[in-house]
Amino acid sequence: MAVRAVRGAIQLDHDDRDHLLAGTTELVKEVMEQNGFAVDDLISMLFTATPDLHSEFPALAARELGIVDVPLMCAQEIDVTGAMPRVVRLLAHVDTLRGKHEIQHVYLGGAAALRKDIAQ
Repeated sequence: MAVRAVRGAIQLDHDDRDHLLAGTTELVKEVMEQNGFAVDDLISMLFTATPDLHSEFPALAARELGIVDVPLMCAQEIDVTGAMPRVVRLLAHVDTLRGKHEIQHVYLGGAAALRKDIAQ
């Protein structure tokens, strides 16, 4: 087993609590499914949100999925002029047998433009 990091992001249409939780849920599920991770594989998850998102903590979506024994943290993304708006990002640390080259990073919706080289 090795500790690996996996990234993901989703751009939301607007700042609304239900929409933020639904988008973050979709992102977490896709990261888990595309990599074949189980909750027990998770070490920690960090969520960031752009400054224009403030209706809810993105980590709540993970808790509502049953990820309750994993340290989660939320932070605000730095406010860079011209940066993509309404983006929730995820960085998860996992125990896995997968090599670095086998990790599937997940960029959904408009966030695919952030990493065209690895977006699904």
